[in-house]
Amino acid sequence: MRNAVFTWKLLLTGLTIAFAGLPLTVRGQTKGETDQQAIVAVVDRFVDGWNRHDAKAFAAVFGEDADFSNIRGEGASGRSKIEEFHAPMFATIFKNSHQSYTAITTRFIRPDVAAVDVRWEMTGATDAQGNPRPDRQGLLNFVMAKNTGEWQIVVMHNLDLTALSPSNSGNPTTKNP
Repeated sequence: MRNAVFTWKLLLTGLTIAFAGLPLTVRGQTKGETDQQAIVAVVDRFVDGWNRHDAKAFAAVFGEDADFSNIRGEGASGRSKIEEFHAPMFATIFKNSHQSYTAITTRFIRPDVAAVDVRWEMTGATDAQGNPRPDRQGLLNFVMAKNTGEWQIVVMHNLDLTALSPSNSGNPTTKNP
């Protein structure tokens, strides 16, 4: 009888331990959720570097051989060139700017490659003469890749959507010219 009680206690203890870990497994994050969080963290570091007007921190989220283009189609290739491109602007027209994002959309092309769209807003920019520019909204389009376990921007295109009128793409009467 004593052995039976011990066996039941041991069995119950084992089952309790086994089932205690089950909710953690069920509630645990999937690989995609973990990657999505890592991508958001890259965007957060991108915005933080911008808001600190720190070209080195800003460029650090780009891959060593990344390509970048701005709203005018001007660009740079390579992390160091991206840093060099932004340094003078962070000291002048963007020195008081503040950027934030309102939405991030991610499409995983492969487990280690993602297309990421980031809706952004900017305040505090000036023109070359130091005159305030209107607040802006836009879209960043990134191709990100996971290299050696870390997500990095490998291609970036920036669009300024401020001057565009609202889309009528949902309107069936809209015709293409």
